[in-house]
Amino acid sequence: MPDEFAFLTALRAIATHPAAAGLADDTAQLDVAAGRLILTSDTMVERVHFRPHDPADSIGWKLAAVNLSDLAAKGAVPLGCLLNYALSGDAAWDDAFLAGLNEALTRFAMPLLGGDTVAIPAGSARSFTLTAIGRAQDRTPLRGGAQPGEALWVTGQIGGAGFGPDGEPRDLARYLRPTPRLAEGQALAPFATAMMDVSDGLLIDARRMAEASSVALTIALDAVPLALPGLDPIECVTAGDDYELLFTLPAGITPPAPATRIGTTSAGSGLTLISNGAPVPLPDRLGYQHGG
Repeated sequence: MPDEFAFLTALRAIATHPAAAGLADDTAQLDVAAGRLILTSDTMVERVHFRPHDPADSIGWKLAAVNLSDLAAKGAVPLGCLLNYALSGDAAWDDAFLAGLNEALTRFAMPLLGGDTVAIPAGSARSFTLTAIGRAQDRTPLRGGAQPGEALWVTGQIGGAGFGPDGEPRDLARYLRPTPRLAEGQALAPFATAMMDVSDGLLIDARRMAEASSVALTIALDAVPLALPGLDPIECVTAGDDYELLFTLPAGITPPAPATRIGTTSAGSGLTLISNGAPVPLPDRLGYQHGG
């Protein structure tokens, strides 16, 4: 059986924020200034969201990063998080996970406030959930706020974390340790009409934005900033795990954070792909789909 006491002792070394109360209670108490909270929760499951041989510390980092990316997409400032953890009986693995988690939480100033642990049978798929809490700015862009006649932008580069023909990530560092775009999201939130993070693939997430906003989106494939030279653009825009920010701005507005204009919005519905001004057929698979 896993040593829950030892794991909780290690967690207490991370959960040093006063709201966590030393993890000595079943709840945390967090004082916040007047305003809105942004809450998000993500679960990572072995063989679904990470490979069994991925380093444990990178999985801890990534669990924090994917939640922070959701906060970034709302321009939120991290306030704290709750961890639900399945103990598998491998204390060394658990310790490495916590080291990576703590590294991310420290770097992006998101204190651990509490959570829960459970024991799972040996050999079961590992599973973890993090719930993140952030403080909203005066304006929070939703994915459904885009209007016709706007420009579509994306931060960073696309496709690096996707898997190549050899079954390995094209850029292992980007796959294992994505960087949530918190500073960019906070700068963009007062101006973006719609914003979301790119987690399942640029095309599938763009389609989700189009559907939520009831607009049509056109993406110029040749304008998309690819993570590595020589990559197939279609493979890049259907790959997941980028954790960049996709957002719309009114025409003529320059984003206050580094980004690339990749398309436009118009009246109507659906997603259109072009390259050098000519239509490009959409691939059968737009990105990662949960449960499919």
